[in-house]
Amino acid sequence: MKVLLVEDEPDLGASVARKLSKEKYIVDWVLDGNEAWSCLENEWRQYTLAIFDWLLPGISGLELCKRLRVRGYSLPVLMLTAKDSMADKVAGLDAGADDYLVKPFGMEELLARLRALQRRSPSFQPQQLQVGCLILDYGSCTVSRQHPNGELQVISLTKKEFHLLEYFMKRPNVIVTRDQILSHLYTFSAERISNVVAAQIRLLRRKLSEYSCDGLIETVPNMGYRFNPSNADKTVS
Repeated sequence: MKVLLVEDEPDLGASVARKLSKEKYIVDWVLDGNEAWSCLENEWRQYTLAIFDWLLPGISGLELCKRLRVRGYSLPVLMLTAKDSMADKVAGLDAGADDYLVKPFGMEELLARLRALQRRSPSFQPQQLQVGCLILDYGSCTVSRQHPNGELQVISLTKKEFHLLEYFMKRPNVIVTRDQILSHLYTFSAERISNVVAAQIRLLRRKLSEYSCDGLIETVPNMGYRFNPSNADKTVS
């Protein structure tokens, strides 16, 4: 299950992201409304749930809700805010939020509300991302290689390898830099080791090679890396 968390308070955002990750959610955490809308505008179906802070730099959480509903997007949204008056709650719900949680809140209540949103959402289904012969399943957090006969072979990946492969599969043929990958994979500064990206990509390549999926992640000299889906197709046999 994948969650878009939009929270500009670093401590709170880090705490929520950490808790959700421990509960097996896949979390995309962004700090402002403009970046959130970039994630949602064309790819809202990749998310199971969204958590918006009301007051955000750029586009507010309230405006994000309105934009989603105007376009007919059914993504369940939980609104976080310090605004606790009845008028504010009504405004948030009328804008399209599905639930409302007032700060400060307990993490267990947050998790309970997310579970409730999942149960209430008629469109809740495990979602998949497919590029070439690779299928990434958000519901089970697995990646499979599809053979021409339709048979699926599950590729054993760690959580970090899953996130890294997802990042590449969502950006086919796009050159991404080491710093972009670092920012996506590692939220906390303690994990930001200088050679961690190269090491993680080396491990992922080795895993993919074990399943006859070679050459998918290309090194672009002096620029970064690129996921080449045409190589994914070539490896199918």
